[in-house]
Amino acid sequence: MNRRRFLQGLVGTAATAAWGLPAALPATAPVQRIQFVFAQVRYRGGDWDPRPRAATPLMEELTRRTSVTPALERRVIRLTDPELFSFPFLYLAGKYDFQPFSEDEILSLRRFLSFGGFLLADNALGQLGYGFDRRFRDEMSRVFPGRELRKVPLTHAALRSYYLLRRVGGRVATSSYLEGIQLGETTPVVYCHNDLGGAWERDGLGRWSHPCVPNGEEQRRDAFHLGVNLILYAMTGNYKQDLIHVPFIRRRLTQ
Repeated sequence: MNRRRFLQGLVGTAATAAWGLPAALPATAPVQRIQFVFAQVRYRGGDWDPRPRAATPLMEELTRRTSVTPALERRVIRLTDPELFSFPFLYLAGKYDFQPFSEDEILSLRRFLSFGGFLLADNALGQLGYGFDRRFRDEMSRVFPGRELRKVPLTHAALRSYYLLRRVGGRVATSSYLEGIQLGETTPVVYCHNDLGGAWERDGLGRWSHPCVPNGEEQRRDAFHLGVNLILYAMTGNYKQDLIHVPFIRRRLTQ
């Protein structure tokens, strides 16, 4: 099984909608079906849910900026849940150290990522070297022994899947780059140190829950743009890295 087959059915519909490509439509259009679900991993110990209201504003942004139809509410899931493979995108966030994954969880996550799934890890503490950061690195070394998290270059497809990104946003500016694990031609794991969820989150009255420092709303905008890009990358893989699409992307992003 490869990434394309894993996303079969979802990719064609989502890519067509997001990029305005021609598609056959039924004579009577049905109610729009959900094309994307923001699935968040629940784990033991630590703080698996540091930004509980972060997903909905990002899904609203995805709706405004693309033609992808997302579920506005997130889905909370465990790594051993039988429905794990129904979702192409997983979000794993935290601030503090947490209990190591069980062997069953490690095996399930390895299969998920090897068969085409995508994991976005988000350091809500925004600090490196301990807590969530240290535990996440340890768990990834168990999932993929011998493969290290490495700097994601600005030329990577995930940073060009919708917006042409040159900066990494978030609540804080801990790092100017993302890290990722490469498997063949794809990057199934992307790790952000800047607390993306803290930049996305609104409170119950619709106000931003956290200021973005030091660059304010520009930094928040970059966080939303990165979120949209990573979702589309999870849905389409390296599709937009093909050279035939580069001129179209550039025209689209300058409009």
